[in-house]
Amino acid sequence: MTYEVHVEGGFTARHGIRMPDGSVEPAHAHDWGVKVRFVGDELEECGLLVDFVAVKSDLNAVLAPFEQADLTRCPQMRGLNPTAEHVAKVIFEAMLRRWDGDERLHSVAVTEAPGCVAVYGRGGRG
Repeated sequence: MTYEVHVEGGFTARHGIRMPDGSVEPAHAHDWGVKVRFVGDELEECGLLVDFVAVKSDLNAVLAPFEQADLTRCPQMRGLNPTAEHVAKVIFEAMLRRWDGDERLHSVAVTEAPGCVAVYGRGGRG
């Protein structure tokens, strides 16, 4: 059996994606949703997989630079096309640094618009 913990956050930001034909879509804003997923088979002695409060604090810190940003110019996205997939990867990597490479950090899902979700993380375990 496996335990999972999900912690959610969000931000409002603009972007304009470079399309495969080289065109750039007009800049537009989204209310981005972010879900961080931790997975593990064992709980800490106190009965927690991870502390919700600690995860939420770190997620808020990671997301703060994105709030009201133009992702095309955001330093965290430097050199990347500001797609939901890249946003998910950047947030996952930032969380991974804050959690010292903790194997329980499984993935980050980013919702760009209702029903449009990109996920980046470790493979396996569903």
